Amino acid sequence: MRIIDADRVAAALAWPALVERLAATFREGVESPPRHHHAMHRPDGEATLLLMPAWEREGYIGVKMVNVFPQNADHGLPAISGVYLLSEGQHGQPLACIDGSELTRRRTAAASALAARELARADAETLLVVGTGKLAPMVIEAHAAVRPIRRVRIWGRHPEKAERLAAEYADRFDTAAVTDLEAAAREADLISCVTLSTEPLIRGDWLSPGTHLDLIGAFRPTMREADAECLRRGEVFVDTYAGARGEAGDILQAVKEGAFAFDDIRAELGELLDGRRLGRSGDQAITVFKSVGASLEDLAAAIEVWERQEASP
Repeated sequence: MRIIDADRVAAALAWPALVERLAATFREGVESPPRHHHAMHRPDGEATLLLMPAWEREGYIGVKMVNVFPQNADHGLPAISGVYLLSEGQHGQPLACIDGSELTRRRTAAASALAARELARADAETLLVVGTGKLAPMVIEAHAAVRPIRRVRIWGRHPEKAERLAAEYADRFDTAAVTDLEAAAREADLISCVTLSTEPLIRGDWLSPGTHLDLIGAFRPTMREADAECLRRGEVFVDTYAGARGEAGDILQAVKEGAFAFDDIRAELGELLDGRRLGRSGDQAITVFKSVGASLEDLAAAIEVWERQEASP
C-alpha cells in the first residue's frame, strides 16, 4: 500500500482535471451512504469526527476519516485534518493511504468551482473571499480556473491574515484585503465563504443582481455564513439534497425562520450537470450554492490522485 503525502496530492490535483473528474463523478454517481458525524467533547472545546465512505458499483472503494478542531486556530494549526484510504474494487485490497487534509481542501474548492462554472455569470471578474484559513487560497485558485477572475478581495476576522493572503496573490490578480464586508460584497460578482462562523456574515440585502454566492463553511446545523434573505432572494442549489437536509446550517436555520423551504432548492449538483434541472435563470439572477461536502467528491479526488500516481514514471 502506498502512502501519498500532501505534496504529492497537491501535485496530482491540477484544477481543470479535478473539476472535470468531479463533474463526471456527479453525473455518473457512486454509492455514498450518509457520513457518520460524531461530536467529541474535548477539554478545550467541541470537536467533530467524520467518517465518509463511498464506492463505485464496479470500481474503487474509499473512506475518509476527518477530525475537525475549530479551536486549533488558537494554536496556529489547521482546523481540519484527516486521511483517506483507497481500495481496489475487485477484491477490496487497500491501494493507498492519502493525506486527507490536502485532498479535502482541493476537492472542496473544486466542487465550488464546478458549481460556479455552471451557475456564475460567464463574465464574473471580481471574487470576494470571506475567510483566511487553509481553504481561502484554494478557492481563489479554483474559481480562477473556471471564471475570468481579475480582482480578488479578501475579508477576515484578523485583517493581518487577509493582508498576507492578498500579498501572496498580488502577482496574479488585483488583490486587496478589505475591512468593509458590506461594500466588498456589493461590488463582487462571486462571493466565496470559507469560515466556521455560527452567525451570518453575508446579508441578502448586500447582494447585487447577477451575484453568485458560494457557501462552503457551515457544515453543521448550528453553523451559518449567510442570512435567510440570501436564500430568499437567490436561486438556491446544493451539492446533495441529503447533505442540505441533514447538515447545511444556512438552509436549516432559514427554514426554521420560515423564510425558506427545502422545496425551494432548484437542484443538487448531479441534476444540474446531467441536464435534469436548469441552472441560472438569467444574468440578473442571484445564485446561491450551498455545500457541506460529499463522500462522492473525496472518492473522485482520491481516484484522480491514484491514477496520476500510477501514470507517472
